[in-house]
Amino acid sequence: MNDFFKLKENRTTVTKELVAGLTTFFAMVYIIFVNPAILTNAGTLDNPMPHGAIFLATIIATVIGTLVMGLFANVPYALAPGMGLNAMFTYTICKGMGFAWQEALGMVFICGLINIIITVTKIRKMIVRAIPENLQFAIGGGIGLFIAYIGVKNAGMLTFTADPNHWFAIPGGGVVVDSTIVPSLVDFSSTVPILAVIGLVISIVLMLLKVRGAILIGIIATTLIGIPLGVTDLSPLKTLFQDIGKPFQELGTTFGAGFRGIGTLFQDASKIPMALLAIFALSLTDTFDTIGTFIGTGRRSGIFTDEDIAAVENSKGFKTKMEKALFADSIATSVGAIFGTSNTTTYVESSAGIEAGGRTGLTSVFTAAFFLLCVFLAPVAAVVPGAATAPALIVVGVLMAGSFKDINWSDFSEAVPAFFTALLMTLAYNISIGIAFGFIFYVIVKLCQRKAKEIHPVLWGSAGLFLIYFLLTALDGAGII
Repeated sequence: MNDFFKLKENRTTVTKELVAGLTTFFAMVYIIFVNPAILTNAGTLDNPMPHGAIFLATIIATVIGTLVMGLFANVPYALAPGMGLNAMFTYTICKGMGFAWQEALGMVFICGLINIIITVTKIRKMIVRAIPENLQFAIGGGIGLFIAYIGVKNAGMLTFTADPNHWFAIPGGGVVVDSTIVPSLVDFSSTVPILAVIGLVISIVLMLLKVRGAILIGIIATTLIGIPLGVTDLSPLKTLFQDIGKPFQELGTTFGAGFRGIGTLFQDASKIPMALLAIFALSLTDTFDTIGTFIGTGRRSGIFTDEDIAAVENSKGFKTKMEKALFADSIATSVGAIFGTSNTTTYVESSAGIEAGGRTGLTSVFTAAFFLLCVFLAPVAAVVPGAATAPALIVVGVLMAGSFKDINWSDFSEAVPAFFTALLMTLAYNISIGIAFGFIFYVIVKLCQRKAKEIHPVLWGSAGLFLIYFLLTALDGAGII
Protein backbone atom coordinates (compact mmCIF):
# COMPACT_ATOMS: atom_id res chain seq x y z
CA MET A 1 0.00 0.00 0.00
CA ASN A 2 2.84 2.37 0.84
CA ASP A 3 4.52 1.74 -2.52
CA PHE A 4 1.31 1.97 -4.57
CA PHE A 5 0.09 5.27 -3.07
CA LYS A 6 3.60 6.59 -2.26
CA LEU A 7 2.62 7.45 1.31
CA LYS A 8 6.13 8.16 2.60
CA GLU A 9 6.97 10.28 -0.43
CA ASN A 10 3.88 12.40 0.28
CA ARG A 11 4.60 12.51 4.03
CA THR A 12 1.39 10.85 5.07
CA THR A 13 0.17 7.65 6.73
CA VAL A 14 -2.73 5.24 6.39
CA THR A 15 -4.30 6.77 9.51
CA LYS A 16 -4.07 10.29 8.12
CA GLU A 17 -5.58 9.18 4.84
CA LEU A 18 -8.40 7.38 6.67
CA VAL A 19 -9.25 10.49 8.69
CA ALA A 20 -9.07 12.64 5.55
CA GLY A 21 -11.29 10.24 3.60
CA LEU A 22 -13.87 10.19 6.36
CA THR A 23 -13.75 13.99 6.60
CA THR A 24 -14.37 14.39 2.86
CA PHE A 25 -17.18 11.85 3.09
CA PHE A 26 -19.00 13.73 5.83
CA ALA A 27 -18.47 17.06 4.08
CA MET A 28 -20.16 15.88 0.87
CA VAL A 29 -22.43 12.98 1.87
CA TYR A 30 -25.37 15.35 1.68
CA ILE A 31 -25.35 14.86 -2.10
CA ILE A 32 -26.89 11.37 -1.87
CA PHE A 33 -29.99 12.97 -0.37
CA VAL A 34 -30.01 16.33 -2.16
CA ASN A 35 -29.36 15.03 -5.67
CA PRO A 36 -32.41 12.71 -5.78
CA ALA A 37 -34.57 15.48 -4.31
CA ILE A 38 -33.60 17.76 -7.20
CA LEU A 39 -33.56 15.28 -10.08
CA THR A 40 -36.95 13.74 -9.29
CA ASN A 41 -38.41 17.11 -10.31
CA ALA A 42 -37.09 16.47 -13.83
CA GLY A 43 -39.77 13.83 -14.31
CA THR A 44 -43.47 14.21 -14.97
CA LEU A 45 -46.56 12.34 -13.82
CA ASP A 46 -46.54 10.16 -16.91
CA ASN A 47 -42.73 9.92 -17.08
CA PRO A 48 -41.39 9.98 -13.50
CA MET A 49 -37.71 9.79 -12.60
CA PRO A 50 -37.66 7.35 -9.65
CA HIS A 51 -36.14 8.60 -6.40
CA GLY A 52 -34.61 5.27 -5.39
CA ALA A 53 -32.87 4.83 -8.73
CA ILE A 54 -31.35 8.32 -8.53
CA PHE A 55 -30.23 7.61 -4.97
CA LEU A 56 -28.35 4.50 -6.13
CA ALA A 57 -27.05 6.15 -9.30
CA THR A 58 -25.67 8.99 -7.20
CA ILE A 59 -23.77 6.57 -4.98
CA ILE A 60 -22.54 4.42 -7.88
CA ALA A 61 -21.30 7.42 -9.86
CA THR A 62 -19.59 8.78 -6.75
CA VAL A 63 -17.91 5.48 -5.90
CA ILE A 64 -16.68 4.72 -9.43
CA GLY A 65 -15.49 8.24 -10.15
CA THR A 66 -13.74 8.60 -6.80
CA LEU A 67 -12.06 5.20 -7.08
CA VAL A 68 -10.71 6.02 -10.53
CA MET A 69 -9.42 9.33 -9.18
CA GLY A 70 -7.69 7.61 -6.26
CA LEU A 71 -6.33 4.50 -7.99
CA PHE A 72 -5.38 6.02 -11.35
CA ALA A 73 -4.43 9.60 -10.49
CA ASN A 74 -3.40 9.01 -6.85
CA VAL A 75 -4.79 12.34 -5.63
CA PRO A 76 -7.18 12.94 -2.69
CA TYR A 77 -10.21 14.16 -4.63
CA ALA A 78 -13.76 12.81 -4.55
CA LEU A 79 -16.32 13.04 -7.32
CA ALA A 80 -20.10 13.16 -7.22
CA PRO A 81 -23.01 14.63 -9.20
CA GLY A 82 -22.40 18.36 -9.11
CA MET A 83 -24.62 20.84 -7.35
CA GLY A 84 -25.73 23.48 -9.81
CA LEU A 85 -25.30 21.01 -12.64
CA ASN A 86 -28.18 18.95 -11.25
CA ALA A 87 -30.29 22.10 -11.01
CA MET A 88 -29.40 22.95 -14.61
CA PHE A 89 -30.43 19.41 -15.61
CA THR A 90 -33.81 19.71 -13.91
CA TYR A 91 -34.95 23.30 -14.12
CA THR A 92 -33.21 24.49 -17.29
CA ILE A 93 -33.01 21.48 -19.60
CA CYS A 94 -36.10 19.51 -18.54
CA LYS A 95 -38.48 22.11 -17.08
CA GLY A 96 -37.30 25.11 -19.09
CA MET A 97 -36.40 23.64 -22.48
CA GLY A 98 -38.95 20.84 -22.34
CA PHE A 99 -36.62 17.86 -22.83
CA ALA A 100 -37.49 14.51 -21.25
CA TRP A 101 -35.16 13.37 -18.49
CA GLN A 102 -34.01 10.50 -20.70
CA GLU A 103 -32.92 13.04 -23.32
CA ALA A 104 -31.21 15.11 -20.64
CA LEU A 105 -29.25 12.03 -19.54
CA GLY A 106 -28.27 11.55 -23.18
CA MET A 107 -26.93 15.11 -23.20
CA VAL A 108 -24.94 14.42 -20.05
CA PHE A 109 -23.44 11.29 -21.63
CA ILE A 110 -22.43 13.29 -24.74
CA CYS A 111 -21.02 15.99 -22.47
CA GLY A 112 -18.87 13.32 -20.81
CA LEU A 113 -17.57 12.15 -24.18
CA ILE A 114 -16.68 15.73 -25.10
CA ASN A 115 -14.77 16.09 -21.83
CA ILE A 116 -12.88 12.89 -22.57
CA ILE A 117 -11.95 14.13 -26.04
CA ILE A 118 -10.74 17.55 -24.90
CA THR A 119 -8.73 15.85 -22.15
CA VAL A 120 -7.07 13.31 -24.41
CA THR A 121 -6.31 15.99 -27.02
CA LYS A 122 -4.80 18.23 -24.34
CA ILE A 123 -7.33 21.01 -24.82
CA ARG A 124 -8.28 20.71 -21.15
CA LYS A 125 -4.61 20.75 -20.19
CA MET A 126 -4.01 23.84 -22.31
CA ILE A 127 -6.78 25.54 -20.37
CA VAL A 128 -4.93 24.83 -17.12
CA ARG A 129 -1.69 26.32 -18.45
CA ALA A 130 -3.50 29.29 -20.00
CA ILE A 131 -4.90 30.58 -16.69
CA PRO A 132 -2.62 33.38 -15.39
CA GLU A 133 -1.10 32.81 -11.96
CA ASN A 134 -2.95 35.83 -10.61
CA LEU A 135 -6.28 34.28 -11.56
CA GLN A 136 -5.21 30.92 -10.17
CA PHE A 137 -4.78 32.49 -6.75
CA ALA A 138 -8.10 34.30 -7.15
CA ILE A 139 -9.81 31.02 -8.01
CA GLY A 140 -8.34 29.39 -4.91
CA GLY A 141 -9.41 32.20 -2.60
CA GLY A 142 -12.77 32.49 -4.35
CA ILE A 143 -13.49 28.81 -3.82
CA GLY A 144 -12.68 29.39 -0.16
CA LEU A 145 -15.29 32.14 0.09
CA PHE A 146 -17.73 30.03 -1.91
CA ILE A 147 -17.57 26.95 0.31
CA ALA A 148 -17.59 29.12 3.44
CA TYR A 149 -20.80 30.69 2.13
CA ILE A 150 -22.20 27.22 1.55
CA GLY A 151 -21.33 26.45 5.15
CA VAL A 152 -23.03 29.58 6.47
CA LYS A 153 -26.16 28.75 4.46
CA ASN A 154 -26.17 25.13 5.56
CA ALA A 155 -25.84 26.34 9.14
CA GLY A 156 -29.10 28.24 8.82
CA MET A 157 -27.36 31.44 9.84
CA LEU A 158 -28.87 33.58 7.09
CA THR A 159 -32.36 34.77 6.29
CA PHE A 160 -33.47 36.48 3.08
CA THR A 161 -36.22 39.09 2.76
CA ALA A 162 -37.81 39.52 -0.67
CA ASP A 163 -40.08 42.21 -2.05
CA PRO A 164 -43.36 40.38 -2.82
CA ASN A 165 -43.65 42.34 -6.08
CA HIS A 166 -40.33 41.09 -7.37
CA TRP A 167 -40.54 37.31 -7.41
CA PHE A 168 -42.20 34.66 -9.53
CA ALA A 169 -42.79 30.94 -9.23
CA ILE A 170 -40.90 28.48 -11.42
CA PRO A 171 -42.17 25.14 -12.76
CA GLY A 172 -41.60 22.23 -10.41
CA GLY A 173 -41.64 24.36 -7.28
CA GLY A 174 -39.64 27.24 -5.86
CA VAL A 175 -39.45 30.92 -6.71
CA VAL A 176 -37.02 33.27 -8.44
CA VAL A 177 -36.35 36.59 -6.70
CA ASP A 178 -34.56 39.57 -8.25
CA SER A 179 -31.83 41.70 -6.64
CA THR A 180 -34.26 43.37 -4.26
CA ILE A 181 -33.74 40.40 -1.92
CA VAL A 182 -31.85 41.37 1.25
CA PRO A 183 -29.80 38.87 3.29
CA SER A 184 -29.40 39.23 7.04
CA LEU A 185 -28.24 37.29 10.06
CA VAL A 186 -30.83 35.16 11.85
CA ASP A 187 -31.87 36.02 15.39
CA PHE A 188 -30.63 32.65 16.70
CA SER A 189 -34.00 31.74 18.13
CA SER A 190 -33.58 28.35 16.42
CA THR A 191 -31.31 25.60 17.72
CA VAL A 192 -29.87 24.82 14.26
CA PRO A 193 -27.71 27.97 13.86
CA ILE A 194 -26.85 27.80 17.57
CA LEU A 195 -25.53 24.27 17.13
CA ALA A 196 -23.59 25.35 14.04
CA VAL A 197 -21.93 28.19 15.96
CA ILE A 198 -21.03 25.79 18.77
CA GLY A 199 -19.53 23.43 16.21
CA LEU A 200 -17.66 26.29 14.56
CA VAL A 201 -16.11 27.35 17.87
CA ILE A 202 -15.12 23.74 18.62
CA SER A 203 -13.52 23.34 15.19
CA ILE A 204 -11.64 26.64 15.40
CA VAL A 205 -10.32 25.85 18.91
CA LEU A 206 -9.17 22.39 17.79
CA MET A 207 -7.47 23.91 14.74
CA LEU A 208 -5.70 26.52 16.89
CA LEU A 209 -4.52 23.76 19.23
CA LYS A 210 -3.34 21.84 16.14
CA VAL A 211 -5.28 18.72 17.08
CA ARG A 212 -4.93 16.01 14.45
CA GLY A 213 -8.22 15.37 12.66
CA ALA A 214 -9.69 18.58 14.11
CA ILE A 215 -12.28 18.99 11.36
CA LEU A 216 -13.58 15.43 11.66
CA ILE A 217 -13.64 15.61 15.46
CA GLY A 218 -15.61 18.85 15.16
CA ILE A 219 -18.21 17.16 12.92
CA ILE A 220 -18.63 14.21 15.30
CA ALA A 221 -18.76 16.39 18.42
CA THR A 222 -21.32 18.73 16.89
CA THR A 223 -23.47 15.77 15.82
CA LEU A 224 -23.44 14.40 19.37
CA ILE A 225 -24.23 17.80 20.90
CA GLY A 226 -27.11 18.07 18.45
CA ILE A 227 -28.85 15.05 19.99
CA PRO A 228 -30.04 16.74 23.22
CA LEU A 229 -30.72 19.95 21.25
CA GLY A 230 -33.10 18.05 19.00
CA VAL A 231 -31.16 18.88 15.81
CA THR A 232 -29.56 15.49 15.26
CA ASP A 233 -32.38 13.23 14.13
CA LEU A 234 -31.84 9.58 15.10
CA SER A 235 -35.13 8.38 13.59
CA PRO A 236 -33.55 7.24 10.27
CA LEU A 237 -31.85 4.46 12.21
CA LYS A 238 -35.27 2.89 12.87
CA THR A 239 -35.77 2.14 9.16
CA LEU A 240 -32.25 0.86 8.62
CA PHE A 241 -33.27 -2.44 7.02
CA GLN A 242 -36.59 -1.47 5.46
CA ASP A 243 -37.06 -1.29 1.68
CA ILE A 244 -33.37 -1.87 0.95
CA GLY A 245 -34.21 -3.70 -2.28
CA LYS A 246 -36.55 -1.09 -3.76
CA PRO A 247 -33.86 1.25 -5.14
CA PHE A 248 -32.23 -1.69 -6.96
CA GLN A 249 -35.53 -2.48 -8.64
CA GLU A 250 -35.97 1.13 -9.74
CA LEU A 251 -32.41 1.35 -11.07
CA GLY A 252 -33.51 -0.60 -14.13
CA THR A 253 -35.59 2.43 -15.14
CA THR A 254 -32.68 4.86 -15.33
CA PHE A 255 -29.83 2.50 -16.28
CA GLY A 256 -29.11 3.04 -19.97
CA ALA A 257 -32.03 5.46 -20.34
CA GLY A 258 -29.63 8.08 -21.67
CA PHE A 259 -28.95 5.95 -24.75
CA ARG A 260 -32.66 5.84 -25.49
CA GLY A 261 -32.75 9.59 -24.94
CA ILE A 262 -30.00 10.14 -27.53
CA GLY A 263 -32.14 8.22 -30.01
CA THR A 264 -34.96 10.77 -29.71
CA LEU A 265 -32.87 13.83 -28.92
CA PHE A 266 -32.23 15.00 -32.48
CA GLN A 267 -35.45 13.81 -34.12
CA ASP A 268 -37.11 17.22 -33.78
CA ALA A 269 -35.06 19.68 -35.87
CA SER A 270 -36.51 22.66 -34.01
CA LYS A 271 -34.99 21.38 -30.75
CA ILE A 272 -31.48 20.80 -32.09
CA PRO A 273 -30.17 24.36 -31.41
CA MET A 274 -31.40 24.21 -27.81
CA ALA A 275 -29.97 20.70 -27.38
CA LEU A 276 -26.55 21.87 -28.58
CA LEU A 277 -26.78 24.90 -26.28
CA ALA A 278 -27.58 22.66 -23.32
CA ILE A 279 -24.69 20.29 -24.08
CA PHE A 280 -22.34 23.24 -24.47
CA ALA A 281 -23.45 24.77 -21.17
CA LEU A 282 -23.10 21.47 -19.31
CA SER A 283 -19.64 20.80 -20.74
CA LEU A 284 -18.42 24.33 -20.12
CA THR A 285 -19.64 24.39 -16.53
CA ASP A 286 -18.32 20.90 -15.78
CA THR A 287 -14.88 21.66 -17.23
CA PHE A 288 -14.32 24.92 -15.40
CA ASP A 289 -15.74 23.64 -12.11
CA THR A 290 -13.16 20.85 -12.20
CA ILE A 291 -10.22 22.96 -13.32
CA GLY A 292 -11.11 25.63 -10.76
CA THR A 293 -11.23 23.05 -7.98
CA PHE A 294 -7.91 21.44 -8.98
CA ILE A 295 -6.05 24.71 -9.29
CA GLY A 296 -7.66 26.35 -6.28
CA THR A 297 -7.05 23.48 -3.87
CA GLY A 298 -4.17 21.57 -5.42
CA ARG A 299 -1.78 24.44 -5.85
CA ARG A 300 -2.15 25.69 -2.30
CA SER A 301 -1.79 22.26 -0.69
CA GLY A 302 1.14 21.22 -2.86
CA ILE A 303 -0.73 18.26 -4.37
CA PHE A 304 -0.16 19.85 -7.77
CA THR A 305 3.19 21.65 -7.86
CA ASP A 306 4.22 24.35 -10.32
CA GLU A 307 6.36 21.74 -12.07
CA ASP A 308 3.40 19.37 -12.24
CA ILE A 309 1.18 22.03 -13.79
CA ALA A 310 3.95 23.07 -16.21
CA ALA A 311 4.50 19.47 -17.31
CA VAL A 312 0.86 19.20 -18.36
CA GLU A 313 1.47 21.13 -21.57
CA ASN A 314 4.87 19.66 -22.39
CA SER A 315 4.58 15.97 -21.52
CA LYS A 316 2.99 13.24 -23.61
CA GLY A 317 0.45 10.73 -22.34
CA PHE A 318 -0.58 10.72 -18.70
CA LYS A 319 2.68 11.23 -16.85
CA THR A 320 1.63 13.90 -14.34
CA LYS A 321 -0.91 13.75 -11.54
CA MET A 322 -2.80 16.67 -13.06
CA GLU A 323 -3.18 14.87 -16.40
CA LYS A 324 -4.37 11.69 -14.72
CA ALA A 325 -6.78 13.61 -12.48
CA LEU A 326 -8.32 15.46 -15.42
CA PHE A 327 -8.81 12.18 -17.28
CA ALA A 328 -10.33 10.47 -14.24
CA ASP A 329 -12.77 13.35 -13.86
CA SER A 330 -13.65 13.35 -17.57
CA ILE A 331 -14.87 9.73 -17.63
CA ALA A 332 -16.98 10.07 -14.47
CA THR A 333 -19.71 12.14 -16.14
CA SER A 334 -20.46 9.53 -18.80
CA VAL A 335 -20.42 6.75 -16.20
CA GLY A 336 -22.91 8.65 -14.05
CA ALA A 337 -25.17 9.29 -17.05
CA ILE A 338 -25.29 5.56 -17.83
CA PHE A 339 -26.63 4.81 -14.35
CA GLY A 340 -29.00 7.78 -14.26
CA THR A 341 -27.63 10.99 -12.79
CA SER A 342 -26.48 14.42 -13.93
CA ASN A 343 -22.85 15.49 -14.47
CA THR A 344 -20.37 13.93 -12.06
CA THR A 345 -17.57 16.31 -11.20
CA THR A 346 -14.70 16.79 -8.76
CA TYR A 347 -16.07 18.15 -5.51
CA VAL A 348 -14.73 21.29 -3.90
CA GLU A 349 -15.61 19.69 -0.55
CA SER A 350 -12.58 17.47 -1.15
CA SER A 351 -10.64 20.39 0.28
CA ALA A 352 -11.99 19.44 3.73
CA GLY A 353 -10.18 16.12 3.50
CA ILE A 354 -7.08 17.77 2.07
CA GLU A 355 -6.96 20.19 5.00
CA ALA A 356 -7.38 17.18 7.31
CA GLY A 357 -4.15 15.78 5.92
CA GLY A 358 -5.16 13.83 2.80
CA ARG A 359 -2.38 13.81 0.22
CA THR A 360 -2.78 10.65 -1.88
CA GLY A 361 -5.38 8.58 -3.67
CA LEU A 362 -5.82 6.45 -0.56
CA THR A 363 -7.97 9.28 0.80
CA SER A 364 -10.24 8.91 -2.22
CA VAL A 365 -10.37 5.12 -1.81
CA PHE A 366 -11.53 5.51 1.79
CA THR A 367 -14.10 8.13 0.75
CA ALA A 368 -15.43 5.81 -1.96
CA ALA A 369 -15.66 2.94 0.55
CA PHE A 370 -17.74 5.04 2.95
CA PHE A 371 -20.06 6.06 0.12
CA LEU A 372 -20.44 2.42 -0.87
CA LEU A 373 -21.60 1.60 2.66
CA CYS A 374 -24.36 4.15 2.18
CA VAL A 375 -26.10 1.77 -0.21
CA PHE A 376 -27.19 -0.19 2.85
CA LEU A 377 -26.51 2.25 5.67
CA ALA A 378 -27.87 5.49 4.25
CA PRO A 379 -29.86 6.26 7.42
CA VAL A 380 -26.60 6.31 9.41
CA ALA A 381 -25.14 9.00 7.16
CA ALA A 382 -28.43 10.87 7.32
CA VAL A 383 -27.99 11.26 11.07
CA VAL A 384 -25.19 13.81 10.61
CA PRO A 385 -27.00 17.18 10.37
CA GLY A 386 -26.03 20.01 8.06
CA ALA A 387 -25.28 22.09 11.14
CA ALA A 388 -22.45 19.65 11.93
CA THR A 389 -20.77 19.72 8.51
CA ALA A 390 -21.27 23.47 7.99
CA PRO A 391 -18.49 24.48 10.44
CA ALA A 392 -16.04 22.26 8.54
CA LEU A 393 -16.79 24.09 5.30
CA ILE A 394 -16.41 27.48 6.97
CA VAL A 395 -13.05 26.55 8.52
CA VAL A 396 -11.77 25.24 5.19
CA GLY A 397 -12.94 28.47 3.58
CA VAL A 398 -10.85 30.45 6.04
CA LEU A 399 -7.79 28.36 5.19
CA MET A 400 -8.26 28.65 1.45
CA ALA A 401 -8.77 32.40 1.59
CA GLY A 402 -5.05 32.60 2.28
CA SER A 403 -4.50 32.42 -1.49
CA PHE A 404 -5.59 36.06 -1.72
CA LYS A 405 -2.31 37.17 -0.14
CA ASP A 406 -0.42 36.22 -3.31
CA ILE A 407 -2.48 38.59 -5.47
CA ASN A 408 -0.96 42.00 -6.19
CA TRP A 409 -3.98 44.04 -5.08
CA SER A 410 -2.09 47.31 -5.45
CA ASP A 411 -1.99 46.74 -9.22
CA PHE A 412 -5.49 47.66 -10.41
CA SER A 413 -5.05 45.69 -13.63
CA GLU A 414 -4.49 42.50 -11.62
CA ALA A 415 -7.03 43.33 -8.92
CA VAL A 416 -9.99 43.74 -11.29
CA PRO A 417 -10.15 40.22 -12.80
CA ALA A 418 -9.16 38.64 -9.47
CA PHE A 419 -11.84 40.55 -7.59
CA PHE A 420 -14.65 39.66 -9.99
CA THR A 421 -13.54 36.02 -10.05
CA ALA A 422 -13.93 35.68 -6.28
CA LEU A 423 -16.97 37.96 -5.97
CA LEU A 424 -19.15 36.38 -8.67
CA MET A 425 -18.07 32.87 -7.75
CA THR A 426 -19.58 33.41 -4.31
CA LEU A 427 -22.58 35.62 -5.03
CA ALA A 428 -23.65 33.69 -8.15
CA TYR A 429 -23.21 30.45 -6.19
CA ASN A 430 -21.30 29.03 -9.14
CA ILE A 431 -17.56 28.47 -9.61
CA SER A 432 -17.81 28.65 -13.40
CA ILE A 433 -19.56 32.03 -13.38
CA GLY A 434 -16.74 33.47 -11.29
CA ILE A 435 -14.14 32.06 -13.66
CA ALA A 436 -16.11 33.41 -16.63
CA PHE A 437 -16.12 36.97 -15.29
CA GLY A 438 -12.45 36.67 -14.36
CA PHE A 439 -11.53 35.62 -17.89
CA ILE A 440 -13.67 38.30 -19.52
CA PHE A 441 -12.28 41.11 -17.37
CA TYR A 442 -8.75 39.80 -17.86
CA VAL A 443 -9.19 40.14 -21.62
CA ILE A 444 -10.70 43.62 -21.23
CA VAL A 445 -7.80 44.73 -19.03
CA LYS A 446 -5.16 43.47 -21.45
CA LEU A 447 -6.89 45.10 -24.41
CA CYS A 448 -7.01 48.42 -22.58
CA GLN A 449 -3.30 48.08 -21.79
CA ARG A 450 -2.60 47.27 -25.45
CA LYS A 451 -1.14 43.90 -24.39
CA ALA A 452 -3.34 41.66 -26.50
CA LYS A 453 -0.33 39.47 -27.34
CA GLU A 454 -0.19 38.39 -23.69
CA ILE A 455 -3.66 36.84 -23.91
CA HIS A 456 -3.40 33.09 -24.42
CA PRO A 457 -5.53 31.77 -27.33
CA VAL A 458 -7.38 29.55 -24.86
CA LEU A 459 -8.37 32.63 -22.85
CA TRP A 460 -9.53 34.37 -26.00
CA GLY A 461 -11.64 31.36 -26.94
CA SER A 462 -12.96 30.74 -23.43
CA ALA A 463 -13.93 34.37 -22.88
CA GLY A 464 -15.66 34.39 -26.26
CA LEU A 465 -17.55 31.17 -25.54
CA PHE A 466 -18.64 32.49 -22.16
CA LEU A 467 -19.95 35.67 -23.81
CA ILE A 468 -21.84 33.59 -26.38
CA TYR A 469 -23.26 31.45 -23.58
CA PHE A 470 -24.47 34.53 -21.66
CA LEU A 471 -25.96 35.96 -24.86
CA LEU A 472 -27.81 32.76 -25.77
CA THR A 473 -29.03 32.40 -22.20
CA ALA A 474 -30.37 35.97 -22.31
CA LEU A 475 -32.09 35.37 -25.65
CA ASP A 476 -33.60 32.14 -24.35
CA GLY A 477 -34.81 33.89 -21.20
CA ALA A 478 -36.39 36.59 -23.33
CA GLY A 479 -38.17 33.95 -25.40
CA ILE A 480 -36.36 34.98 -28.60
CA ILE A 481 -34.89 31.52 -29.23
